[in-house]
Amino acid sequence: MRQSILLTAVLSTLSFAQVSYAAEEAKEEKSAWAATANVGFVSDYYARGISQNWHKPAVQGGIDITHDSGFYVGAWGSNVTPNTFPDATAEIDIYGGYNGTIPAIEGLGWTAGLISYLYPGGSWKKYNLAGDAAGFRQTPKGGRWDTTEVNFGLSYSYFSARLSYTLTDWFGAERDTGWDGSTKGTTYLEFNVAYPLPWWELTLIGHVGQLNVNGKLNTQADFSAIGGGAGPSTSITGASSPDYIDYKIGLSKPFKIGASEGWTAGLYYVGASNREYWGENGYGGASFNGSTQTKDLNEGRAVFTLSRTF
Repeated sequence: MRQSILLTAVLSTLSFAQVSYAAEEAKEEKSAWAATANVGFVSDYYARGISQNWHKPAVQGGIDITHDSGFYVGAWGSNVTPNTFPDATAEIDIYGGYNGTIPAIEGLGWTAGLISYLYPGGSWKKYNLAGDAAGFRQTPKGGRWDTTEVNFGLSYSYFSARLSYTLTDWFGAERDTGWDGSTKGTTYLEFNVAYPLPWWELTLIGHVGQLNVNGKLNTQADFSAIGGGAGPSTSITGASSPDYIDYKIGLSKPFKIGASEGWTAGLYYVGASNREYWGENGYGGASFNGSTQTKDLNEGRAVFTLSRTF
């Protein structure tokens, strides 16, 4: 009996060790994947130098899943203004891709990915220039704002560069929305730097980008025969090209609140060129949602950000 009890105890111990080892192995296998979430606040949601929320604050958040192989996938969202995106109050980005390194050059990395910008409920069909109570629509055959891009990038040390190429029309810009044709093939080239400073854990952030839309606004477009407007806008400047160069410069700093880690604050100055198109007298600065308001959406401004990753 004593021998049986002892044998049972030994076998149980070995069995427990095997289970623990298997559990540890499973844990190690799962550790190849990582998931992080983020929430944030911005005093003005600027994307590529253009305000997306009519110079008002935005609340943002997302989730990212990564694998040791370099694969990543994620989703991110922010509130946006229906003045720019009629009937849409949110932007949801879905993305995925790979990050890797180039062994021949130490510190040189690459990235390739796909991203879709989605605006639930938003459509060019709902473009209401005049604010007509009867529901007048400027471009009644227009499609959605949703846009998909493929991107390729390189990074080295503190520097990175990336080229984005639209696989769809650029935010729905095509003949039925008052353009001279399809805007597929629009490109955005950007250069970025994130340089850690020797004081207070500050990081210097710098960015410059160039948008090159594959098409122009057709100021002579006439949709009156199908119940729309005679011309896509009442732009005072008459500017038809949205192309611009944008910039961003500022500082970011990580910090803790008590025992809560993962916080980052930033203060940046952002903006873009081409006020003729994106300014208050241009097509890009007009409201598409029935308001007579206009804004300099590319105006240089200081933007404060606060975010937490966990």
